Amino acid sequence: MLGDSKPIGFNRTVNKPPANPPPPVRIRKLTGPRMALAVIIAVIADGAQLLLGPAGWIVGDQVIDAITALLTGWLLGFHWLLLPTFMLELVPLAEIIPTWTGCVIAVIALRKREQRRLQSMAVPDGPS
Repeated sequence: MLGDSKPIGFNRTVNKPPANPPPPVRIRKLTGPRMALAVIIAVIADGAQLLLGPAGWIVGDQVIDAITALLTGWLLGFHWLLLPTFMLELVPLAEIIPTWTGCVIAVIALRKREQRRLQSMAVPDGPS
């Protein structure tokens, strides 16, 4: 009957909801070598763009940005901070600012905080 407040298409006896649903996005575990390599790549990218000067190459800066975005995304996992950093690097004269280095450090800090939060949730409290 209508109004029984039963979910349509879901039978609790047949279709049981999962006890531990999978996380929506797999967050890559940070390790020391991954973090160090990501920071080194970001510093090299910012340094190369600084050495190219404000005018840079016609396509050189964009190639450096694309490679840096792909490598840091692969090392640290995708994070939304990578997108505005990539877009900011397309603005003329903005490549002088060390945006990749700042972004990578921020992503590492946010990922570490997220990992600590997930670990604290996963560790059960002692016997009650």
